[in-house]
Amino acid sequence: MSPITDATPAKVLEFIQQQGAQMFDLRFTDLHGLWHHISYPIAKLTAESFRDGFGMDGSSIRGWAAIHESDMLLIPDATTCGLDPFAEVPTVTMIADVIDPVTRQRYDRDPRYIASKAEMYLASTGLADEAMFGAEAEFFLFDSVSFDQKPNHGFYYLDSDEGRWNSARRDGNLGYRPRYGEGYFPVPPTDQHHDLRTEMLLTMRDAGLEVECHHHEVASGGQSEIGLRYTTLLRAADAMMLYKYIVRNVARVHGKSATFMPKPIFGDNGNSMHTHQSLWMQGKPLFFGDGYAGLSEVALWYIGGLIKHGPALAALVSPTTNSYKRLSAALEAPVNLAYSRRNRSAACRIPMYSSAPEAKRVEYRPPDPSCNPYIAFSAMLMAGLDGIENRMDPGSPLDKDIYDLGPEELQRVPSIPPTLDQALDALSMDYQFLLKGDVFTEDLLETYMAYKREREVNALRLRPHPYEFSMYYDV
Repeated sequence: MSPITDATPAKVLEFIQQQGAQMFDLRFTDLHGLWHHISYPIAKLTAESFRDGFGMDGSSIRGWAAIHESDMLLIPDATTCGLDPFAEVPTVTMIADVIDPVTRQRYDRDPRYIASKAEMYLASTGLADEAMFGAEAEFFLFDSVSFDQKPNHGFYYLDSDEGRWNSARRDGNLGYRPRYGEGYFPVPPTDQHHDLRTEMLLTMRDAGLEVECHHHEVASGGQSEIGLRYTTLLRAADAMMLYKYIVRNVARVHGKSATFMPKPIFGDNGNSMHTHQSLWMQGKPLFFGDGYAGLSEVALWYIGGLIKHGPALAALVSPTTNSYKRLSAALEAPVNLAYSRRNRSAACRIPMYSSAPEAKRVEYRPPDPSCNPYIAFSAMLMAGLDGIENRMDPGSPLDKDIYDLGPEELQRVPSIPPTLDQALDALSMDYQFLLKGDVFTEDLLETYMAYKREREVNALRLRPHPYEFSMYYDV
């Protein structure tokens, strides 16, 4: 993420002088994956800042400290230093680690600390020394978005020059719109956002992200994807936060609204965040072997862990009520917990683009970009490591279309829970694998599950849905 080679506090201060920065911006992530920030005049940043940090109120952040223990410290991480490409005044940004000012220990509910602990736990097992993650976060680009929810009304309205629902518009609709489910890789003018995605990609590259490609995705409504190259778990999560920040802000500059919401459009594909992952030891890939699809025994055990813990993982990698509108078997989503080479209907896919050992990886397909990447990547790693430690057999591969299976065959394939409520139930019964090495704590998981049930599951359950008026108003 950093344009500074081998960044240190001294090099950050030198970078500030070179860039003529007038402000610096500290960023951190809440329990549910939203970035927060606080800005200071540049003179406030000194060498001591990287030791002493900056105070903030943790009780005002969702799922964090109670009001009687609210004081927290933000410690800048010099290795994340960069320039904000959207600030009018030259502004240096850094991601902060959250510290308890009394104990001087890392804060257990800081998602970035969870990712750090996951990497430390991995090293302690001796199974590998690096976990590589590469996530493909999809997003929609809308021209206008409005929504509201009050006691006497509730609605949402989306508008897109590319959406097939806008056929009645007369203000510049020139007819080139992808058909539902047929938006994959069209050239312009059907792909109306090529130049916009290019600007996003170049902005990411200038911000220090290693970007591989961009393209239009399957759905209408400007659904897009920009591919990031894999990197270590913590850096991949940092990169995903910056990726989303850049996508949203470039879109806004051009009068568009970008959303990573899993399922904003009825009847069309939703946003996924397929997550490629592999383990390495001393620079050598551990997932390459002579087994199925060129996988090692270690890789198959890792898959076994993902499959066994898949129902519990769902609450962390597909963490919203809206996630399960995407994860519907009727939409050919990867709801069935199986593995296969090439078959994109399996939850665990082994890409076969390259036979190079370093390219051998597992792609876990249920996650979506509404998740907190620090938590999601860490949870997937812990599930995979549990699979290796217990030599979990993933069963036989499924090299045929899951959706063509008969009822008896399909019954033998485990599946993702159909709702967030049921995913939280699965997590409440299967979370011991997350507690190893104190990577996750019971306190954090209980706080997370309670928040999700009260503020999301129950909040939605209590409110009339607009479609219910179509179904029931005349009963």
